[in-house]
Amino acid sequence: MLNNIIQAGSKNVAIIVAHPDDETLWAGGTILDNPTWNCFILCLCRKSDHERAAKFSKALGKLSANGIMGDLDDGPFQTPLSHHEVEDTILELLPSMHFDILITHNLAGEYTRHLRHEEVSKAVVNLLRSGKILVNEFWTFAYEDGNKRYYPKAMEKGASCYTLPEAIWKEKYDIITKTYGFRSNSWEARTTPRIEAFIKFADLSDLKFNF
Repeated sequence: MLNNIIQAGSKNVAIIVAHPDDETLWAGGTILDNPTWNCFILCLCRKSDHERAAKFSKALGKLSANGIMGDLDDGPFQTPLSHHEVEDTILELLPSMHFDILITHNLAGEYTRHLRHEEVSKAVVNLLRSGKILVNEFWTFAYEDGNKRYYPKAMEKGASCYTLPEAIWKEKYDIITKTYGFRSNSWEARTTPRIEAFIKFADLSDLKFNF
């Protein structure tokens, strides 16, 4: 069942992602459709990639959000990062340790599979569990790709899903294709979800993940 996830009123919202474009792919429509949100987007990788960093800055403008980039290793071999390094980087770059809503990657990632997405999610969960970051609501992206059988799509079971209005989806798609510059036949452009999905934890005692 599809549920409207739009939140009334102004909220301080943090969105923590691994890469520039993750914020748009997985939550861009929700950001665009909540103009009263005060959004801060933390992207943990690619600060030294000047081309991607410039595009991320432009995307922030399109999303009417503030943000910052980190420079965690994101090389082609995806060497695992220590959880301390990821957590310390998050704490160093966040402007505040309290938010109404915090949104990040799913512990299983959004597709099969991306180690950085999983590491970022685990780091955020650890920081919430330890009380180093305080939130009223915690959301994770909720997408799956059937073990690479199809492009990532919204999970229907256990997730709050929202079908984007056509105009909002078009704005989101334009950020992916025009701001970030992905071609129409690219994985990113073909993925760009029309239905955005989140697993929402209002009660943080529900964070019963084992890893």
